[in-house]
Amino acid sequence: MRVLAFLLALLAAWGQPSASAAATSRLPRIQHVFIIILENKGFDETFGPGSSAVYLSQTLTQQGQLLRQYYATGHVSLDNYVSLVSGQAPNPDTQADCQIYTDFVGAPGLDADGQAVGQGCVYPSFVPTIADQLAAAHRTWKGYMQDMGNSPTAPATCRHPALNSQDDTQSARDGDQYAARHNPFVYFHSIIDSPSCDRNVVPLTELPTDLERVSTTPNYVFITPNLCEDGHDAPCVDGRPGGLASADLFLQEWVPQIVGSRAFRHRGLLIVTFDEGEVSGSGFDSSACCNEASGPNTGAPGVTGPGGGRVGAVLVSRFIRPGSVNDTPYNHYALLRSIEDLFHLGHVGYAAQDGLAPFGSDVFSCYPRGLCR
Repeated sequence: MRVLAFLLALLAAWGQPSASAAATSRLPRIQHVFIIILENKGFDETFGPGSSAVYLSQTLTQQGQLLRQYYATGHVSLDNYVSLVSGQAPNPDTQADCQIYTDFVGAPGLDADGQAVGQGCVYPSFVPTIADQLAAAHRTWKGYMQDMGNSPTAPATCRHPALNSQDDTQSARDGDQYAARHNPFVYFHSIIDSPSCDRNVVPLTELPTDLERVSTTPNYVFITPNLCEDGHDAPCVDGRPGGLASADLFLQEWVPQIVGSRAFRHRGLLIVTFDEGEVSGSGFDSSACCNEASGPNTGAPGVTGPGGGRVGAVLVSRFIRPGSVNDTPYNHYALLRSIEDLFHLGHVGYAAQDGLAPFGSDVFSCYPRGLCR
């Protein structure tokens, strides 16, 4: 009986059954998903008429689709990154960006909603992520972290603080603006306790070489700029302006490399969005969508999640009509569910929420009738 109970718990941890064959058959056969996460900007600031992110708000939206009702799931940063890869809701430590890199402490196993009940930073190995799902399905993944290899005293791959110690990447340093809290993969024991972490959580400088061939381009690519080029700091420690201006320059450098790669041109999808939204001059935007649940551990619903505010997202693919706009509500959990559906995976955490809509024909309007370009 103990063995049976263990097996049932293990199956539950790896996600509820994937979308039906009928639903996934209506999706294009995307083979490579690229995600770029920027920082701390609300929709109006980024995509409004006065935006300083001209490349993102004008050039990229003309190449793809603008999701005008896309929402983050919490505040401040880390809880959003965790939601994006695992469907786990905020807890007081992740809401505070895990100043101390502590183990998650709580009940064994997951609750009926796929949530780990307790609080802390580094989730137990029974909490699954999309990285674990992809590996189990024999698909490839990598997290590319700008500046992660820049410290002479820290590892160049799978970089994170020592357990139960202070996170010394909370503030940028000239020449090293890596932030562990913007790297969701190092908050899960299923990843950091595996040799795959050093292979798969790597500096951004490795991306150009990986993009040279379809065979070396991961199926799932998660890109985090440094604290200047993600728009977080303004001004930056090295004197650059930061904010949307520096984030836009980052996109201008890296997006052409991605969309010009063979992997992307064949069957790729690029997603650019923000971790959380702020309202200029008034702090956090706590608006939400999609019947977002607070979660069993959320410390301050409505203040630090849910929700994380309206941030918007831009999607580019040969299966998406250029210059289109979409007012269907989506959030970080819906994005996770959408990627799981594209790769025919189960749904983990709140990505399995009843009634949560994934991307469908409203997004992929050029499939299956034919390509838009």
